[in-house]
Amino acid sequence: MPQAPVTTAGLCDKVAIVTGGAGGIGSEICRALADQGARVVVGYNTSAGAAETLAATLSGKGHFAAPAPVVDSDAMRALATRVEADCGRADILINAAGTTRFVAHPDLDGLDDAVIDTILSVNVRGVIAATRAFRALLARNGNGLVVNISSIAAVTAMGSNIAYCASKAAVDNLTKSLGRALAPDIRVVSVSPGLVDTEFVRGLDEAWRNQQAERTPLKRLAFPCEVASAVIAAAVHLPFTTGSIIAVDGGRPLA
Repeated sequence: MPQAPVTTAGLCDKVAIVTGGAGGIGSEICRALADQGARVVVGYNTSAGAAETLAATLSGKGHFAAPAPVVDSDAMRALATRVEADCGRADILINAAGTTRFVAHPDLDGLDDAVIDTILSVNVRGVIAATRAFRALLARNGNGLVVNISSIAAVTAMGSNIAYCASKAAVDNLTKSLGRALAPDIRVVSVSPGLVDTEFVRGLDEAWRNQQAERTPLKRLAFPCEVASAVIAAAVHLPFTTGSIIAVDGGRPLA
């Protein structure tokens, strides 16, 4: 009879790629992965300086920043080639790159085609493109992992705009489809936070932020480190989990 795998602490000798790695959530994920012993590739689109600074300050050795424009499939394939050449392997892909813009849900005219196309290209097509680019490397050792950073907007249909909500619903659906399609060599999981207390969110209207916290059963916003902890849980502690959505939302959908 097959034996259950032994879960060991940490991610020593593993290589993790984080798209959107210099963002408020992505940077905490990079730190958590490095703290667990992984070698981290901090992927960025336009934040080269922030990504390079982050890579230089992560615990451990061998980390580096690299362009990861998820809307450019050729560039993502080039990144996979570089990771293979420099690291010899890829074990974990975190699809944390994302974009949005605040547009009131009834304002369909304000949600112009360019905004819709950008949101869907980055948030949905980008997940497919990055996963496709790294599939062969992730599957090589038979225990690869893809973690997609989603949002409770996928479930509540409440978020920065209706296209954003739809994009995150698509990400959760992709997680399930890819979890089936890439098994058994690659697991795929969504981490789905509520509103996260990032620098970006702290720059929004304080009364609105307080209202969102009050509407959450646990009476606060999520911390970026809690999202990162869910990623670590998927990587280290949940080896028999795939196609699942891990909520980090303080119970918001219950309200």
